[in-house]
Amino acid sequence: MKKILCFLKKELMLSVSVVAAIVSLFITPPSADLIKNVDWHTLGTLFMMLCVLEGFKRENIFRPLLLWCTRFRTMCSLSLFLIFGVFFTSMFVTNDVSLIIFVPLTIILFKGAGREKYILPVITLENIAAIRGSLLMPFGSPQNLFFYGRFGISAGKFIIMMAPLAGISAVLLIIFVLVLYRTDLKENYSADVSHITDDWEDKYRIRRISYIALFLMVLAVIVTRTSYWYIAVGIVIAVILIVNRELFKHVDYVLIVTFFCFFIFSESIAASPAISSFLSKAVAGHEYVWILALSQIISNVPSSIVLYPFSTNNMALIYGADTAGLISLIGSLASVINYRIYVREYPGKGKSFIKTFTLISWAFFALVVIPGYLLSRM
Repeated sequence: MKKILCFLKKELMLSVSVVAAIVSLFITPPSADLIKNVDWHTLGTLFMMLCVLEGFKRENIFRPLLLWCTRFRTMCSLSLFLIFGVFFTSMFVTNDVSLIIFVPLTIILFKGAGREKYILPVITLENIAAIRGSLLMPFGSPQNLFFYGRFGISAGKFIIMMAPLAGISAVLLIIFVLVLYRTDLKENYSADVSHITDDWEDKYRIRRISYIALFLMVLAVIVTRTSYWYIAVGIVIAVILIVNRELFKHVDYVLIVTFFCFFIFSESIAASPAISSFLSKAVAGHEYVWILALSQIISNVPSSIVLYPFSTNNMALIYGADTAGLISLIGSLASVINYRIYVREYPGKGKSFIKTFTLISWAFFALVVIPGYLLSRM
């Protein structure tokens, strides 16, 4: 029991999600429909990405990018590159995938240069960049996909609607980086490459090629939104079983379980007639505030699904959903991914992450929440 309690204390987000799921089952009893309605597509995609990127990590597939990053000579320029790497890639491979790629890279680079004090603020800004960059494209985030499929507008019009928020966010990210390094904008960056990455071994060449091929396949699954994603999951499992079955021992299954529990919670809440009746009367005309608040309980993706049927101002709903992730970790499951990556590298430092995340994200939120609200009313 003591080991279980220690584990749950260490895995804070897992504990929260499990409690939320259990409580929700008292509201709506478990059923076959509940399990059926879980977003298995997202869970399958997450599983594939975690498997493939664990392979990337173990085979040093990011080595060329790591070596290229060592060409930067200041911490400010390197941080801007990493943050805007997240900002732009999140538009095309979703915010969670961009964080899975860039946050481990940031940790490796900063540790290799002895600049670990900057890791927390920079990966927090990367978290913000993922949330605010992904809002521009219809496929940048799960909630954007959901809304885009129901708005009945072209991709071009969707981008135009979201462009002001993305532009404001890009400018603010630059300002925040300049503030972070305000005491020395030219603070030196240099890393011993030998401490960052090992040379590629020829005997593992097949593994590297396999992981890269799987990565491209997973990206294609995400971008095309194919309904045959489960075939891709089978391919990933089969290939890894062939090239390195030991990899499955190192996949972050805790994150997958955390997502699953949040999905159970959201589906249970949405299935309650009493809650649905209440929302029908309360949401209309107050969508922006509602989704900001509800997202702090069940995150922005489930909140989008729950509130959409009761909305009369869809722009307020989507602007709020793409801002809610700045308030807390639960506000966006992409933030949960960021948290998980950090605490796996620095066990026992979850509170430090939450403190830094809250401070910086709230400062950013304070600057964008009013413009988002005003745009939603236009």
